[in-house]
Amino acid sequence: MTEPSGPPVVAVVGRPNVGKSTLVNRLAGAREAIVEERPGVTRDRTSHEAEWRGRTVSVVDSGGWTPGWSDLDDPLAAAVTAQAELAAEHADLVLFVVDATVGVTDDDATVAGWLRRGGAPVVVVANKADTLGAPGALVSAVADLHGLGLGEAVPVSALHGTGSGDLLDVVLARLEADAAFDRPDPDEEGVPGVALIGRPNVGKSSLFNRLVGAERAIVDHRPGTTRDAVDTVVRLGDGRSYRFVDTAGLRRRARVRRGGDATEYFSTVRTLRALSSAAVALLIVDVDDVIGEQEQKLARQVLDAGRGLVLVLNKWDLIDEESRRLREREQERLLHFLPDAPVVRTAATTGRGVTKLPDAIDAVLAEWRRRVPTSRLNDWLAEAVAEHPPPLVGGHAVRLRYATQVAVGPPTVRVFASGAVEDGYRRYLERSLREAFGFAGTPIDFGVRVRPRWEERGR
Repeated sequence: MTEPSGPPVVAVVGRPNVGKSTLVNRLAGAREAIVEERPGVTRDRTSHEAEWRGRTVSVVDSGGWTPGWSDLDDPLAAAVTAQAELAAEHADLVLFVVDATVGVTDDDATVAGWLRRGGAPVVVVANKADTLGAPGALVSAVADLHGLGLGEAVPVSALHGTGSGDLLDVVLARLEADAAFDRPDPDEEGVPGVALIGRPNVGKSSLFNRLVGAERAIVDHRPGTTRDAVDTVVRLGDGRSYRFVDTAGLRRRARVRRGGDATEYFSTVRTLRALSSAAVALLIVDVDDVIGEQEQKLARQVLDAGRGLVLVLNKWDLIDEESRRLREREQERLLHFLPDAPVVRTAATTGRGVTKLPDAIDAVLAEWRRRVPTSRLNDWLAEAVAEHPPPLVGGHAVRLRYATQVAVGPPTVRVFASGAVEDGYRRYLERSLREAFGFAGTPIDFGVRVRPRWEERGR
């Protein structure tokens, strides 16, 4: 089963050329971030996974932070600093890297003041501590950094690795104290997560408010009003409960990374994280607009994440009968790859059709959690092979020995064979599996594994 949620985010920030990317490489255990002995090399935020004592964190590298960026004449420096500020604003923990050999600069003090006013916990990292020489010099440097008002600094050498283990111990302790590893499970305590996704301005927040029954999210006619994921548990009168997650609108990747503002980029990250913590996604389409490439990409992202899907055709009340028939034809043509996902037609502003959503969600959840007994799977496999035997591989017949379901959420099925099968035949088996058992609205993690005869005898 896929990981229910993303790891805690640790943002590495500081002024230019203090060794941020070197530290990221050290924590990640690989040379992933670009490092050069000149400031300004890192411009965009990049994310790298670091593992320590059985825990995983996402370490975000950022460009050099130049205070007063909004007044800068250099638009690139301003954009880089804006990215760094966003990384700090949305992180679970901030590593504020300073150069221990230089001490506290005016820029360091300004950045520290901004971080003190922020909401995320901060750990000061005194980098290049190995070059200070005598132990007394290190003690003096660490004491000097205490004046930043962010607690005691952790001395490290990102280049040589000295102190990196101690730093990771501090990181884990701070994250555990703040319960950052306790993100909600997609199906925590029987309350499934339901993410609302779609392009900007399709009515996600209006639908969210209608579902919640209160003005929980900001509703605005302008696209992009929602920046972060907002979630709340809704308990219906019949006893059913859902954890609905309203997310920022997803924009085209090219627009986000080339010329789009940094906040839009981080909205995309937050939306994908919300999707990873959900069991089902409501893909919301504005039927007053054309169904296009973005809806296709979003639908594939949901399926690739292993989440169930309900298609919501919103603003249904705004179009006439002819337009409705056109949108339905577009849906069938452009979203034909959806696994028989339920379709609900709604008008979020008036509430029309919204009451049908819980039943649609429950239907998809039932398929997402469904487990087929091994005996029934093997009966299906025998019938599928009898109807269409696998093609010869290298002149030899391939035997499909047995099938079993190894997980749910999403359904995960493995067929074990005496040899490799072609991709076309694997797709035939998956289609046949759907025809036999349904799994409507949910992806299937389906695969064929080769199990040699000698291994089969040893089972």
